[in-house]
Amino acid sequence: MSGASETSTRLCEHEGCELPGKFRAPKAPDVLDEYKWFCKDHVREYNLKWNFFQGQTEAELNAQATKDKVWERETKDFRDPEARAWARLGIEDPHQVLGNNATRNPGKQGVGTRRLPPTERRAIEILDARDNWSKADVRKSYKALIKVLHPDMNGGDRSQEDQLQEVVWAWDQIKESRNFK
Repeated sequence: MSGASETSTRLCEHEGCELPGKFRAPKAPDVLDEYKWFCKDHVREYNLKWNFFQGQTEAELNAQATKDKVWERETKDFRDPEARAWARLGIEDPHQVLGNNATRNPGKQGVGTRRLPPTERRAIEILDARDNWSKADVRKSYKALIKVLHPDMNGGDRSQEDQLQEVVWAWDQIKESRNFK
């Protein structure tokens, strides 16, 4: 389709042109339903010079581009009423009510990924280790804790003896475990 109006009886509105004006072009950006009529060559020339945004500021141009994204329809807030109710309480995400546990996967125990018996899981926590560590890595953590807690290493202070016993128990659990290589 060429855009030509085959039934047009007008002459081209370009100065000095005697050809039939079968192609229409808007007169101005603010008057889009009134047209000038041109021949094929002159409508091309007119369209090359046409600038819809001529005379507008950059802010007006950006506002028009924003409106064009949604076909000049006003958008509305699609959040459900429950989300708006949470927002009134100052909570953007309903999961915030649950605190840090809101996004924690209940299928995974602790921070690890391995399925361990409860005694080994407790031992890992006591030793400040991770379940994906090797036995050698857990042993390094065990040795570091022993150096801090043992009375011979901290000037004879026996106040941490209970914690020391827990650390020794935890290492015994891991040492005998088949879950750590």
